[in-house]
Amino acid sequence: MRRRSVAALAAAVLLLAGCASVDGVVTAPLAGRAVEHVVAGRGAPTVVFENGLGGRLEWWAKVLPAVAAETTVFAYDRPGIGASAPAGTPRDGSTIVEELRATLRARGLAPPYVLVGHSLGGLYVQLYARRHPDEVAGMVLVDSTHPEQLTGAGARENWPTWVKLFVDLSISGDAEKELDALPATGAALLTLPPYTGGPVVVLSAAAPMRETSALGRDGAAKRVDILRLNPGARQVWVDGGHVIPLEHPEAVVAAIRDVLARIRAGARPAP
Repeated sequence: MRRRSVAALAAAVLLLAGCASVDGVVTAPLAGRAVEHVVAGRGAPTVVFENGLGGRLEWWAKVLPAVAAETTVFAYDRPGIGASAPAGTPRDGSTIVEELRATLRARGLAPPYVLVGHSLGGLYVQLYARRHPDEVAGMVLVDSTHPEQLTGAGARENWPTWVKLFVDLSISGDAEKELDALPATGAALLTLPPYTGGPVVVLSAAAPMRETSALGRDGAAKRVDILRLNPGARQVWVDGGHVIPLEHPEAVVAAIRDVLARIRAGARPAP
């Protein structure tokens, strides 16, 4: 099992190294700090992309053009990632949500938004939707982090040495602070009522569900529980690993198109 996990991780690293570039990326002052971002397409609602831990907007390179053909898209790098200036503010989810709101308004993009979040970004967009449901038209959660991801068997002290080493080598600075703040972010989310204001699609990675370690079983249970946390959501299992935006961008595009179609048809989630 350890060999399978290492192989999957190595494959993810190769995928990251081969990320395509994104046209139209600029770095400009927004809401008081330099933000690397891209806006493309036209129309409403604006689809907002939130990256995973340490992830860059290039992860969405094969998703953005397809969605921009239908509506406005916005993708960016959080503070300390890419060309975005580091932050002097806390790196918990509540702060990140409010910074994103200010950034969107500074760029002239008005709500309501369709929020698309991968991994830790999925936790952030869920928190955004619960804090500001009137600003959210729908969501796509791409193998989202669970608000209690680092509890139980998933606690950091239970991680295998190779996982700890990989995390230590792959993230630093503001991203490391985000990881440290993950329990506080999850706790803040769970104090708020679930979002029920629009359609939600939960994309979940199927390959990790075959892991048999305690950590793997814990992750599998939490992938299933994401559906409970989002009443009325539709869960779609993607036959691949965690980095769905790179491995299966077509699944992300299809989920966004589904949400957009239901919004435009006036559909609401099931009770």
